[in-house]
Amino acid sequence: MNNENNLEILRHSLSHILAAAVQELWPGAKFAIGPAIENGFYYDIDFGDEKINDEDLREIEKKMDHLIKQNLKFDREEISAQEALGREKERGQIYKEELIKDLMAQGEEKVSYYASGKFLDLCRGPHIASSGKIERGSFKLDKVAGAYWRGDEKNKMLTRIYGLAFKTKEELDEFLRIREEAEKRDHRKLGKELELVMMHEFAPGMPFFLPKGMVMLLELLKFVREYSYGEGYKEVRTPQILNAELWKISGHWGHYQEDMFCLHHAEDDIDLGIKPMNCPAHMLVFKNDIRSYRDLPLRIAETTTLYRNERSGTLHGLTRVRSLSQDDTHIFLAPEQVLSEISVLLEKIKRIYSVFDLKIDEIHLSTRPEQFMGEIETWDKAEANLKEALEGAGLGYKINEGDGAFYGPKIDVKVKDVIGRQWQLATIQLDFQMPQRFGLAYVDADGKEKTPVVVHRAILGSMERFLGVIIEHYGGAFPVWLSPVQVKIISVGETHREYCQKLAGEFRSQDIRVEVDDNDETVGNKIRKASNEKVPYMLVVGDKEMESGKLAVRDRGSREMREVEKERFISEVREKIEDRN
Repeated sequence: MNNENNLEILRHSLSHILAAAVQELWPGAKFAIGPAIENGFYYDIDFGDEKINDEDLREIEKKMDHLIKQNLKFDREEISAQEALGREKERGQIYKEELIKDLMAQGEEKVSYYASGKFLDLCRGPHIASSGKIERGSFKLDKVAGAYWRGDEKNKMLTRIYGLAFKTKEELDEFLRIREEAEKRDHRKLGKELELVMMHEFAPGMPFFLPKGMVMLLELLKFVREYSYGEGYKEVRTPQILNAELWKISGHWGHYQEDMFCLHHAEDDIDLGIKPMNCPAHMLVFKNDIRSYRDLPLRIAETTTLYRNERSGTLHGLTRVRSLSQDDTHIFLAPEQVLSEISVLLEKIKRIYSVFDLKIDEIHLSTRPEQFMGEIETWDKAEANLKEALEGAGLGYKINEGDGAFYGPKIDVKVKDVIGRQWQLATIQLDFQMPQRFGLAYVDADGKEKTPVVVHRAILGSMERFLGVIIEHYGGAFPVWLSPVQVKIISVGETHREYCQKLAGEFRSQDIRVEVDDNDETVGNKIRKASNEKVPYMLVVGDKEMESGKLAVRDRGSREMREVEKERFISEVREKIEDRN
């Protein structure tokens, strides 16, 4: 292993240099742990009663730079655990002492240390050869937080110092640029500012769609029905609460119950599960009738709200929620139809993402997990089907070992947004298990009953998550077809209000979403408000516009006005709505 090229090892080495710098500046500090993490590292430190602030971080950073310039070696030493225990007792490093006792209880007789300059730390390693291998400017101390020792609130609160680290200064600068841009685009911030959604403590993880957000949700649902579903799909609506016996047949009661909201109906003395996904109910829909091979593929679609018991600490705005709806479909197939159907879906995924300017970045094929239903031979066949479809579509993919659903392998599609962040959206799951468990059958051409295969597919995925992604992707400046308000009409004065309302009525008759701002404010203030609302078009109406019948149009992002004939402007807006440009 080349330790200098291993980013995790580099980051872990920087955590030691951080601790070495702290030791020089605060000789009485007591050290806990300092691992590498995603994008950087941290170290948990006991500073006694002293509070560390941002100014202190800059001082620590300067000291780290000084140590790095000295090209300090990371020298490894191995000693007996008993000797190490005595060493830490003598140094007063109570957290290291506790760690050594735990190692001894696990049967460890020896432990290792790494020395870098004057700093000596209990550590398994490995590390880079010397601090001089770290490029100047490739790291930055980021923030200070509190962290209970060993994550237990009964223990002392330590100071956790976070750092960012990359191989080069350019990589760090790019990460900071993306993070700054992401903060500006945060869907939680924009969702509030643009009056799209709200959250409330009475329904944690369950978003409230406000009128403008509801417009967007309905537009996405319309898009789903036209493009994500399309011809050949049959939409249904199934119950939200279903008997536990159904979830036991599907396997969810045994494999997914902790992620479900469950209740007991006392009068009937039965357990019930609130629906976290549609597939078991769709199995019942299929089974409701005698099916022929001529009925296949049978594509059953549903966008009803689902509920999942996500842990409180994982909830995050719209992108991690407890109530969600999906462009969900279950496609019932004969085995020989699987390859062609998945190939069609992959092409559809590429087409749909192009509408939103989302670029496919990675495709993962997730294989059989440790806890799975069915026979290994069936799983092998399903995985082979997915591989063949991906290769036939000319799409490269990575194998994600053991991350499939408990009932079948899956394809996960990850996209990159406009600032380069990756999001997992579409999923295609191939299921040989559930149709067998539900006893599904169709009559083949030879008159014999056969078991169908089911493809579980969602392209936008969770509508809530997708909305969160595109709020950030567009920075709230949505394409015309998706914008809650497409045209904002601004009256110059009181005498122009009636004409503005008449104009708005004409736009509404052409299915253009419009608002009129005829408040008693300056035109400048009204324009600033409309700009902050990121409305695609502003029309300023004064005497000149009333007399000429022409429109003074200000496009989003522009400071200039353009004069346009009314009919031509309506045609322009309608074209963008219809073509989804």
